Amino acid sequence: MEATGGRWRMALAMGLSGTIGLFVVWSGQSPQTVVFYRCLIGGAVLLGWLAWRGGWKPMSARAVGWTVLGAFALLANWLCLFSAYRLSSISIATVVYQMQPFILIVLAALFQRELPAWHKLPWLALAFIGVGLAAGLDLRGEHGQLGGGVLLALAAAFWYALFTLATRKLGAYVPAQVAGLQLAMGVLALAPLANLSVMDMPAKAGWNLLTLGLVHTGLVYNLMYGAFQRLRADAIAALSFIYPLVAILADLVFFDTQLTPLQMLGMGAILVSVLATQRGPVHAVIPAA
Repeated sequence: MEATGGRWRMALAMGLSGTIGLFVVWSGQSPQTVVFYRCLIGGAVLLGWLAWRGGWKPMSARAVGWTVLGAFALLANWLCLFSAYRLSSISIATVVYQMQPFILIVLAALFQRELPAWHKLPWLALAFIGVGLAAGLDLRGEHGQLGGGVLLALAAAFWYALFTLATRKLGAYVPAQVAGLQLAMGVLALAPLANLSVMDMPAKAGWNLLTLGLVHTGLVYNLMYGAFQRLRADAIAALSFIYPLVAILADLVFFDTQLTPLQMLGMGAILVSVLATQRGPVHAVIPAA
């Protein structure tokens, strides 16, 4: 029963996460504005949930420092990823973004002396080859915009890996407290850069931003956390692939995105590589996107 409850939660969370790019693009707002309202609405939901359920714990100065670092990395992650959607495509940006585990391996090796298992290195090489193929093997010229989107997606993956490392230092605190505080920090940081004229926004933009905050942050977060409590790490890793697959399908259906055979081959190489190496503890605290 526990595994079944975890599977449907994780599957639904990943399916919803796969539609994030649609609502970001449909909102028609700048990445700064989208992230601001996602932080505002999602943070209110999470902190409200925490107030209702209880579990707040005073934080040490060290924990506050890790929380601030995590908040900065999370904001940079979202800003880069949402910008990448517009420069490349939702599908390419999402798949390249799945490079997070490999970047996390590199960062852990550099800063925490957690050396990767040797059998993961060929998959790491294959994944980076896949990134080159997904970018069309050209980051300049007529493919410059596509290459820029791929680089931004890689940057987003780097920032999310850094966010994960910071989050691993906060295991003594309930996730809703950590994530809620980080989103509140995001509100303060992005307020000067965001479009605060809600009444002047088209109704479509308002509904899309509201959906990103309530559904893709508040609801998805709670679904994922419930799944993490019920599932083994290998089941979580396998079900996580619903996210990029839904994103690719949504991009093809709603935006009629055209992918070359080489790009599809590269995206497939990334997904296969990540699937082959995703084993072990789960450190996620909020949705990856």
